[in-house]
Amino acid sequence: MVDPQGSPSRPESLSRQIYATLREGIIRGQYAQGSRLAEQRLAQELAVSRVPLREAVPLLEMDGFVRTLPRRGTVVTTWSLTAVEDLFDLRLCLEVGAATYAARQVAAGAPTEPLAAALERSAASVTSGDRYRIAQARSGFHDAVVELTGNALMATLMRPVSGRMTWLFYLTAEPGSSDPAVGNGQLFSAITSGKERVAEAVAYARIECDRRESLDALRRIGIE
Repeated sequence: MVDPQGSPSRPESLSRQIYATLREGIIRGQYAQGSRLAEQRLAQELAVSRVPLREAVPLLEMDGFVRTLPRRGTVVTTWSLTAVEDLFDLRLCLEVGAATYAARQVAAGAPTEPLAAALERSAASVTSGDRYRIAQARSGFHDAVVELTGNALMATLMRPVSGRMTWLFYLTAEPGSSDPAVGNGQLFSAITSGKERVAEAVAYARIECDRRESLDALRRIGIE
């Protein structure tokens, strides 16, 4: 079994499978931003009972894909430029530190093969032309950076951030845009150098580059 980020995991419960299905559907636009996820319709569509569906919804809400509103029920989250700015501000706080600590771990002898494998998946995804696969692999590389820190709490905090990143990367992918694998390669080189300040600087620069490109892309499709 493979989890939503593409890494091996134990067999998932039905509620986790429903979560993964709805998560992908939201990212791909099958369930539009601002639309209501009617419980009965979803249960029929997915051929499941309402119990595991109800268990999946809080997971989606925790990761920022839906909101539960009075008298409306479960509604797909709507992106705004403010929400994007908030996400990138959080990425600066979390990921710049992660890159620094990952470089420190490398300097202390931590293996870099998992990070190299994540980079390879990111590069391979680009050739597939599948925007969803590209977005998953792209955020998966950032997950691997956090995993390299060896900090379990940081990895837990990264989960909802990673989900939002995957969604945003999917929304903002455009023909002719910069190859995300190139930026990931720069960060990989910085971290595997074992030099903390270099990794910190490159991570900060890459996040700010992502911020600028994402905001520009969203403005072009009318998100304010």
